[in-house]
Amino acid sequence: MLSLKRFGNPDVARAVANIVWLGLERVTQIAVAIAISGVLARYFGPDVFGKWQYANTLLLVLAPITWVCGAEILVPTIVNRPPEQLGTVLGSAFALRIGVSAAALLVTWAGIALGVTDPLVGAMLAGLAVTMLFREPFVGIINAWLQSMTYSKPQLLTSMTTAVIKALLVFLLVRAAFAPAAFGWLWALESAAIGAALVLYFRHRHGGKLGWQVDRSLFRHFASAGTVFWLGLICMYLFLKLDRLMLERTISFADLGRYSAAQQLNENWITLALMLSQTIAPAFVYRVQQTAQLRRNLVRLFAMTAALMVAGALVLDALAGFIIGRVFGPDYEGAIGIFRWAVWLSVPAGIEAIGNLVLLKYQAKFVLLAKWLLALAVAFAVNLAAI
Repeated sequence: MLSLKRFGNPDVARAVANIVWLGLERVTQIAVAIAISGVLARYFGPDVFGKWQYANTLLLVLAPITWVCGAEILVPTIVNRPPEQLGTVLGSAFALRIGVSAAALLVTWAGIALGVTDPLVGAMLAGLAVTMLFREPFVGIINAWLQSMTYSKPQLLTSMTTAVIKALLVFLLVRAAFAPAAFGWLWALESAAIGAALVLYFRHRHGGKLGWQVDRSLFRHFASAGTVFWLGLICMYLFLKLDRLMLERTISFADLGRYSAAQQLNENWITLALMLSQTIAPAFVYRVQQTAQLRRNLVRLFAMTAALMVAGALVLDALAGFIIGRVFGPDYEGAIGIFRWAVWLSVPAGIEAIGNLVLLKYQAKFVLLAKWLLALAVAFAVNLAAI
């Protein structure tokens, strides 16, 4: 990291260091995700693994409900407000998020109790859904503060550590022949551990005090200003998972497990683009006021993201057969072709994530919502015709 001193602009130095840590965290998460998926796929078998993947799909459709007052609202607010108002900003956002997250968790548990889904899927989702109570109210709030400083290292280190520990616990539970429903609670434990670690770090940086306070006017502002963005994010994640939601009604859980195995690996690359855009946004987009400089920054970001996603797609396409065979075993051979298609479709998704930064910078919330509503409608029509 000493070589970063060569950069004359401190924002550039911080952003580059942030990207390095982001890359390390992504590599760790990808490796852990592959390892865990392989272990569970072989332990569960295609049918139960399909139910596990469907439970995760339901979680990822439900989770955006807790994203009210997301980073696209919170990070610019932190950047534009004086430092002495940080506690009020974070406290108001926390109060809103914890209320919505608790309500979402209770509604999810109620749906499971009423039997709206397969019993085993519901049992798996019961543990997975607890992550909603920790991810956005705790992890998301602290991470927004870190993003505003272009310094995500604490969160990335914590995520890497807990991911490795989670992988070890998955292996131990498999060795002990635990029931499939028990594994969802490991994800809940992981999110709680990350949240606790980041809260302790925040207190350490602020003299041992949390200092969060709720301002009613700011609370109302977050609840209203973020609503359209929030609805857009819900539409976006519903768009990303719509294929699996519709396939569940037409194919067996075993086939859904093979399809989801390919898509899960591909989603690591989409997540990479989203995290990359979020971590560099404050320095290269949100803080830039000159139109010419913003255009130059966006061109560089588009080029960098495209190169990264294409390079990843080339490698994954070439190794698709090896990866699927080694990770999931011979029962998942049908996932190879799906995986090859999926990795190339992730390239425009990564580039699109950078394009979203302009909409977020100028708070073009209705444009963002209209875009995802249109994408969702088109995806529904295409899936309906194809399935």
